[in-house]
Amino acid sequence: HENVGIIDAVGKNVETDYVGNPIQEGDRVILAPRANERVYGFQIDPDEAPHFGGGFADYIYLTYSGTCFIKTSAPINVAVLTEPFAIAVHATMRAKVKIGDTVVIQGSGAIGLLTLVCAKISGAAKLIMVGGPSGRLTLAKQLGADVTINIEEVTSIEERTQLVKNHTPQNEGADIVFECAGFLPAIAEGLGYVKYSGTFCEVGHFVDVGSFELNPNQMLMRKNLRLEAVWSSRHEHFVRGLPILEKNEFPFADMVSHILPLSRVQEGFEALDGGYRLGNETAIKIAVNAQAE
Repeated sequence: HENVGIIDAVGKNVETDYVGNPIQEGDRVILAPRANERVYGFQIDPDEAPHFGGGFADYIYLTYSGTCFIKTSAPINVAVLTEPFAIAVHATMRAKVKIGDTVVIQGSGAIGLLTLVCAKISGAAKLIMVGGPSGRLTLAKQLGADVTINIEEVTSIEERTQLVKNHTPQNEGADIVFECAGFLPAIAEGLGYVKYSGTFCEVGHFVDVGSFELNPNQMLMRKNLRLEAVWSSRHEHFVRGLPILEKNEFPFADMVSHILPLSRVQEGFEALDGGYRLGNETAIKIAVNAQAE
């Protein structure tokens, strides 16, 4: 569902992309996977015609009316980030990042790193990334993080919390915390990072991984917190985000650590589900090239 491709054929009466740019065969386009309450790559049965409804294939048929696809000049290894970048745009807008804010991002995967960028260009004065492994944190620095905290080196929640607060004004905590790790214990930990009257934005839990214990009086009410939760993105966020990727003012391409052929897709999944290593390199964003052997 995170795709970039070249138009091979255009249907009858299709003359422009979602924002009105004229299109033709050979144009590079990105697409928003959601259309008419369906999702390309998720809710289309591959056993039913026209069969190709997701990106793990040589072709993808954009068959639903209202599909958001946009012509782009971004390199393919940058354009492929548009879908997770749209989620980061959505999260940053919902959290209402302001000029001068101190912002913490939990989780240094693709969405966490792109949320870091969105918070930076929205005016955050200090950006703190909590995550790992070290290769991802090195890239976080290149993308604009002022402080990185490696959870593999600082294993105590109490110590991490104090480190975060030490890097905030008056040691009070962050204005905004984005939870992008998708790890249940990170929620309670992240709530501890937020200052009084700050904002906690949940971004990482796209699948149901269970519940956790919460003391609403101590963790929410007494801190007068504002809670936000972001579910995916809307077409607006693709329209807003793509021009930022096309400007390419950040090392976006470095996020795509590996490009694999279709025959190695399972290998990529296993790398992201384990130690975030593929071969001898840190895995960040793994893309699939359907044309590669």
